[in-house]
Amino acid sequence: MAPRTCCNEFTRARFLRRDAAAAGSGLPAIEAGMPAPAGTGLSRRTFLSRSLGAALAVYGGSRLGVDALEAGIAQAAASGRTDRVLVSVFLGGGMDGLSVLAPTGDAKYAALRPTLAQPLDGTRAFAEDPTLQWSSSADALRTLYDEGKVTVMPAIGYDHPNQSHFTSRHFWEVGELSVDGNFGWLGRFLDRHGVADNPLQGLSMNSYLSPGLAAARVPVAAVYRPDQFGLYVPGVGNAMLAPLYGAIGGLGALPSDDAAIGQARLVATEVDSIRTTLLPFQGTSGVPHSASYPGGDFARKLEVLGAMLAAGLPVRAVAVDAPGSWDSHADQATTIPRDVQAVFDTILAFQRDLEARGIADRVLVHVWTEFGRRPQENAGGTDHGAAGASFLIGTKVKGSMVGEFPGLTSLDGQSNLKVTSDFRGVYCSLLEQWYGVDAAPIVPGAAAFARPQLIAA
Repeated sequence: MAPRTCCNEFTRARFLRRDAAAAGSGLPAIEAGMPAPAGTGLSRRTFLSRSLGAALAVYGGSRLGVDALEAGIAQAAASGRTDRVLVSVFLGGGMDGLSVLAPTGDAKYAALRPTLAQPLDGTRAFAEDPTLQWSSSADALRTLYDEGKVTVMPAIGYDHPNQSHFTSRHFWEVGELSVDGNFGWLGRFLDRHGVADNPLQGLSMNSYLSPGLAAARVPVAAVYRPDQFGLYVPGVGNAMLAPLYGAIGGLGALPSDDAAIGQARLVATEVDSIRTTLLPFQGTSGVPHSASYPGGDFARKLEVLGAMLAAGLPVRAVAVDAPGSWDSHADQATTIPRDVQAVFDTILAFQRDLEARGIADRVLVHVWTEFGRRPQENAGGTDHGAAGASFLIGTKVKGSMVGEFPGLTSLDGQSNLKVTSDFRGVYCSLLEQWYGVDAAPIVPGAAAFARPQLIAA
């Protein structure tokens, strides 16, 4: 069995967030002051769209019927608009940015990391700061950077950093340093600039609603894998599944004087309809693509997303969790290189796919984590830190570093890397430079944050 590297707080936070955000039943009262995930309590109902070939859980669409939502998606797709898309990739657990860009040129690096330090290699120097070098596991990211398609933020965070996984992630999701935030920063964007009948405008490619997409007024959706959909019935083997599906699909045609039973039968019929619709998308050949993707769910999600965007589906903001053991309190030398390579190899494939499809200029990938790790190692791992690393990837990025690397000589009061750029300023820039909207009504206190130039003119 592989050693357990994450802390108890991260494991508990993950399960609490999943249960609260997915069920909308409120956060269990375990620790006083712990913020509820954005979107907790939003109404949820299942929406099954034949036109999409996907099963969606729609949040915030309770006043609209299925037909209205399907019509809204169809109308948005038929409009011919090519809106810009932001894909938010979350590395949950606190990714160690020093394992992507290592400060090998800093005199204190080897002393702080006697077993985790990377050997100096002048051929891997980071062009904008020669004291940093790319790790070999980040070669895919380095390739895109050398092409001018990556903006690096080597020490991003916020003032008075909170080292709780749950709370720090919450701040990033709601776009403010408040435990009372109820809606995500991208959800607020969609509330002001989205539409009332297109749940695909905010797409959570997770098994739960990504809190950053939680909106107050417009519908948003969660779908784990559009290419995998079926019905699991305990004790029923494959030979019986086809007639079982047929029987379920016929329930909607049965008469009923009970409205609730009638609705349940209709849903059952639509579930089988979607299962049938999704059959061409099952397996490895169901979704055409223009790049070689690695294996795994994360790669398949981005592969399917590329096909959805190429097909003109009206998506504006996407959130997806990347796999990996990012809460690396132990065994970091094994887990982090493996996970860094897996994630960025997949993102490189996604970028190549978008480029081959001719749609790369309207898609931007934002890779982020709730905090970085402490520069000093302990017992083969690193503790929760403050400033972390974040990356913007796409053909339209300016490709200039945002915020300098602060060095290891002067750490903060808790021996953590100091913050040199604020995530809220980055959000303001994404809203204004990428989406072309005013950040002031969306990011609280927006006027106080410097806007780095993220998008090439």
